[in-house]
Amino acid sequence: MAARTRRSSTRTLAALAAAVVLSLTSASVSTATPQTAATTERLSGTLPDGATWIADVPENWNGTLVVYSHGFGITVAQNAPSEAVRLRLLEEGYALAGSSYDTSKTLWALESAERDQLATLEEVAARIGEPTRTLSIGTSMGGLVNARLARSGAGGIDGALGFCGLVAGANDLNNYQLDAEYTIARLLLPDTDVKLVGFASQAEATATAQRLTAAVTTAQETPEGRARIALAAAFLNLPAWAPGQDRPAADDWADQQAQQYDWFARGILTFVEGGRYNIEMAMGGNNSWNKGVDYARVLSTSQHAPLVKALYREAGISLRTDLGNLTANAKITADPSAVATAERTSSVGQGLAVPLLDIHTTADNLVPVEQENRFADRVRASGDAALLRQAYVERQGHCTFTVAETVSALHALESRLDSGRWGASATPGALQTAALALGLDGAAYVPYCPAELTIGRRP
Repeated sequence: MAARTRRSSTRTLAALAAAVVLSLTSASVSTATPQTAATTERLSGTLPDGATWIADVPENWNGTLVVYSHGFGITVAQNAPSEAVRLRLLEEGYALAGSSYDTSKTLWALESAERDQLATLEEVAARIGEPTRTLSIGTSMGGLVNARLARSGAGGIDGALGFCGLVAGANDLNNYQLDAEYTIARLLLPDTDVKLVGFASQAEATATAQRLTAAVTTAQETPEGRARIALAAAFLNLPAWAPGQDRPAADDWADQQAQQYDWFARGILTFVEGGRYNIEMAMGGNNSWNKGVDYARVLSTSQHAPLVKALYREAGISLRTDLGNLTANAKITADPSAVATAERTSSVGQGLAVPLLDIHTTADNLVPVEQENRFADRVRASGDAALLRQAYVERQGHCTFTVAETVSALHALESRLDSGRWGASATPGALQTAALALGLDGAAYVPYCPAELTIGRRP
């Protein structure tokens, strides 16, 4: 009975997560009209841990096998980021595979994801023969899985392609999100005891999301509240460009804050708290903390600091006082074993064994583009910077890529593998030209350099 209840809870949260992702990634992106794929054989199976896998092998297989790592909230096997991408790649002759991971206990399935993806490659190769080339693709949480596969190079993987990847890892993710959640609770709900970590159930996580969202909604009605929302948004690394809107001017503080608020209104905190609950279950405890964090120092590193300072001035309240309040009362501590587990299962950047091309939108609400900067710093420190390239698409939302952007990036990775060097293939201009030449659904590759990830130093 307990197992059935747990599986039911996981399915319910998976449905909720999928709905929230859809609402938070609603930037207008056209999709290519699906073409009829060449004759394709569908293979499937179940792995020892209960994870399922699927593979599609076109009659005109070109010898390349692509393993796709899906994102958070998905409980079934997928082998492509979208149906339109799947059909296009099959048409070009790629074989596609992917597993569900073992999501029976938690949707944060990093403990099993690599193992299940590698087992899937073995199962598929046993059915169709050894591929001449194996590529890895991942999106969102699957981008973290993908980067870990690129780090190990296991399974004969020759190269990797990440989209909107959560490449800063689980400890960084939960820590900067905690900074934002704590700011909302401390400054907007000063007389309310809000549970921020150590959730015992999905219901507790949902209750926290509802309280914090309601506080933000109420605060938006006053200048003081809007200033404090902007402070929390800065700690959340939340873009000031929302779906369906024009990008605000660099000095239009009111519009920037309104567009950050739009992300809150769309339910981002529901997704954040649901994700925290699942990560904590996977880690066996709370892996985030803020004791010892200097919040004035944190804000000084944020690209949104000018926005926050301007709104505090307009509201006539003291930013120094609020930052001092946050610093003095930051007392949340982590479970050391949970931190260690997250470092072991859910971190990347310690090195690369194969070439990796990472693609990110410039205004990603769920996995901030600033994570790419954090990841690149770690790869550089490992001595493997030559294997990494990163490129950016000027668009709002999480994983809102066109088919053309996706396919041209895959071709750029293959060019790197064919020639042994990146050359110009992964530059914004080359990617944009290649994507438009496909005649599909457009592209928006641009030169871009992400800001530093806003996250406090953790003693």
